[in-house]
This record gives sequence, structure tokens and C-alpha cells, in this order.
Amino acid sequence: MTGVREGITGRADSEGAPPGRDPKAVLHPAPRGHADASRLDAPPRVVVVGGGIAGLSAAVGLAERGVAVTVLEREPYLGGRVGGWSTELADGSTVGMNRGFHAFFRQYYNLRALLRRADPSLAGLVGLPDYPLVHSAGYRDTFAGLPRTPPWNAFAFVARSPTFAWRDLPRLGARAALPLAQVSLPEIYHRLDHLDAATLLDRIRFPAAAKHLAFEVFSRSFFSAPRELSAAELATMFHIYFLGSSEGLLFDVASDTFPEALWEPLRSYLGSLGASVRTSTRVTSVVAGRTSRFEVLTDSEVREADAVVLATDTAGLREVVHRSPGLGGASWWRARIGRLHRAPPFLVSRLWLDRPVRKDRPGFLGTSGYGPLDNVSVLERYERDAARWAGLRGGSVIELHGYALQEEPSVDRLRSRMLAELARIYPETAVAGIVDERHELRQDCPLFPPGGFPERPSITTPDPALVVAGDLVRVDLPVALMERAATSGLQAANELLRGWGIHGHALWSVPDRGRSAALRGLSRERHRGFPTADEA
Repeated sequence: MTGVREGITGRADSEGAPPGRDPKAVLHPAPRGHADASRLDAPPRVVVVGGGIAGLSAAVGLAERGVAVTVLEREPYLGGRVGGWSTELADGSTVGMNRGFHAFFRQYYNLRALLRRADPSLAGLVGLPDYPLVHSAGYRDTFAGLPRTPPWNAFAFVARSPTFAWRDLPRLGARAALPLAQVSLPEIYHRLDHLDAATLLDRIRFPAAAKHLAFEVFSRSFFSAPRELSAAELATMFHIYFLGSSEGLLFDVASDTFPEALWEPLRSYLGSLGASVRTSTRVTSVVAGRTSRFEVLTDSEVREADAVVLATDTAGLREVVHRSPGLGGASWWRARIGRLHRAPPFLVSRLWLDRPVRKDRPGFLGTSGYGPLDNVSVLERYERDAARWAGLRGGSVIELHGYALQEEPSVDRLRSRMLAELARIYPETAVAGIVDERHELRQDCPLFPPGGFPERPSITTPDPALVVAGDLVRVDLPVALMERAATSGLQAANELLRGWGIHGHALWSVPDRGRSAALRGLSRERHRGFPTADEA
């Protein structure tokens, strides 16, 4: 798609006003066509395999245009890695359990637009005033009170950060650092994808404390250690969240359990459009149909479809393609799907404690240097379900995350280490009793390794009636994580709608290149005449 930059009026064209506060947000216009499917002989039938963010986004995009949509989700809940369910604790109370903490940044334009379909005021989200980062060596950084507009946000962060002193500036590898300031997609992947994130940071020569506290925390949010993550992915992330957007680095979180706050309202919205959403339904294969383009086979039935959206996690995508001979229509495409890898495992542990943590503990804390522990959430600070339980029991609900776990992790081995690190950070938890606990050890995130960009599947496939969506696919826009999933779902819907001559959906993104014309020029000169990142 071609990006259209907004003018001083704050509008790009008739497709709507900017979705946030950044006047440089980019509108990517919708494919043009008929208003909906009513001009066709019959509404196309689409099966969306997967009810995570990407699948729900694709389903909404299609159903809003009159397409007959069925969503089939393997798990008993919607939302994928942002899913949740109810569980009964040892004290007899029924409470919510989520797949783990997720940050809804204000620059997640397409995800927030998806949620607004069912929740126009975004009451299902609530802002956190800060999310401090702490290192075991005693360093602490905060994002509260920073200006939101680049580059002043970066200057202010450096000025007050204990991990970064002005005397460090002359030591920086400025030439190697330029790509961080001037990201352009997809060019950044052609320039940096061969490097891992740790190597890039070494060449930039960031102070060790700043590198570990800030960049490693961000890297591990992709569920990968810096040596396993593409440097281009890190640069893109830095652009999205820091130097490319003036939406700021603070974020919102779900105000209740994920089903209550996010997905049940969206399920109802899809139902109002005539779409069918079925959970606990595993798709086993997709084959050529006898009277339709496809037959989608589940454990209990066969569904006919004119088109299919594959919106599963990496392992699910590999499994469906493997069990569906000929799906995709090209051996090279099937082989590429078969080579996809998952990121290392991660652990989400939720603890219901019999006494509260200190009142000054933040809702979310990023950590570095605390063994396998990467962050700590105090859920009663923002989640209604947790606040109800904590209020009734006089306790706290704590969630611990450990990302990019090595070797063959187990809950039994990790539990004691995570609790010990929690006690180092919040000493009052050492004497708290655990009323109950739940642990989710999973490995279902995509891996973005150095050199992996050419192997990423795209939205389209060799078969125009088959599209792929999810945070694992290639999206040539500055998006990541949940926003990449939501964006890819709408792009998948747009590809199918385009084939039927139906008007698609506009997308928004943060600026798709660096904001500084001077730095862009310097970056071009460096790219032509100065050493590359390999030579810096």
C-alpha cells in the first residue's frame, strides 16, 4: 500500500481523521471497490482459522463488508496469546486467569480501531502512569513525564537516566547508530537483518547499563534474547515506540480479564454482523472442495468455504499446511512454512497472595539482571477482577513473566527461582502466603532471527483464495507484536475483498520513515559512502 502523509489540517483524505495525537501518522488507503458484497450473486463464505487478534481482525474486516464469516478457534477462549479464562482457587473463589500481561500502546492504531468496534470509548483499557525498569545493580529508569515528541523524548530520557551520561555520547558509534534514528521499511531489513540485535548494540557502544536495562528489556518483549533477534527488528521496534512516533512510551492495559474487557464484546459485535465464532474447534486440514473452493475439516465436521484465512500461531500454521496436501498451490511456499521456527519458551506465573504488596509498587515493573524474571505486575492496580479478589481477601494478585527461557525449562525448576527474585525486588512477598497459583509455560511465539526476513510468509500465497495473518507474517509497515497481528488481519481481509471487487479498510501507522530530514540525508550518505553496519 502507498502511504499518504497528513497535511497541517490533520486530515489525509475522506477516510478519516488521525487516530491519535501524532500529526505525522500515516494513512494507508483502502483498496477501492463496491461498498459491500450485496452486488455479488451470493456473499462469499470465508473460514478464518484462529480466533486470536489477527483472526478476529480479519473476521471483522470481512463481516463488515457483508462476507459470510466463520471463525474456528482451537482453544476454549478467544484472543490467542491475549486470551483468558476462569479458574477456581483453593479458597473457593472463581477468578480470571490470563495468558499474560500485554501493553496496548497508543500507537497501536489498528488494534485500537478493532477494539473500538465493540467499545467506542475504549472503556476496556486503562492507562498506567508509568512502567519503571530496574536492574539488579541498582539502576532504575522511568518513562513518566517524558516529552512525547521525538527527538526531545530521547534527549530527556538520556538527561535523566542513571544508565546514560552525557560523557558517554562521544564514545557512541554514531555511524552504526544512524539506522536506529532513520528507519524505513522494508529497507531496514535489507540493511540490518543479517545482524543480531546484540551485535548492533555492541557496535553502537551503548553504555553497558543502558544496553541491559533498556534494550534487552525491549528485545525480550519479542520473546527472544538479543543474540537471537534480528537487528532490523530491534531498529523497527525502536522506531515504533520511541524515535518514530509522538504518541509517547506510556501505554494502556486491559481494565479487566481479557475476555471481559476485550473479546466477549468483540464476539458479540461479530455476531451482530452475522458472523459465527466457534471455540474449542480444532481445524485438522484444508482441502479442495467438491462443490466449493475449499473444505475445512475439523475434529467433528466439514465446512465449505470460498476462501480461507490462516491466522494461527507458528506451530498451528505448520501443522495445518502439513496435513493439507497441495494447500497453497506451490511446493516452495509449503516448504517455507515448514521451516518456520518458534521463539524460546516463556513462563507466566500468577500468584494470589494472602497479604498486599506495598502501596507504592507500580502496576508493571520491567526487570533486568534478576535471573529468569523479566517483569512483575501487581494486577489489582488496574484489573477489576483482581481488585475484587484482593479487596475481599486483603491480599494481592501478582503476575511474573520469564521470557526466552533456555534449555528445557520446567515450572518446578523455575518456580523457586522466580519467587526468590520476586522477594529480592519486593521483600514483603517473602513472608506472604500463597493462597493459590497458576503457571502457563508456553512456546507459541514467532521467532525473528538474524537473516530470517526473506523466509517470512507474506499475507498473500500462491493461491489467491488463501491468505495468512498473524504477528509471524511479513508486514511492510512499522508495526510489531499485537499491532502487527491486527494490521495483518485487516490486510488479509483487504486482499480477499480486492479479489471480489469490494472496498477494503484503511490502515494507519506511525511514520514509515525517520522523522528528521537531516538525519535521513546523513543516513543516505552513510549508506552510500560510509561503512555499513558490518564494517562499523
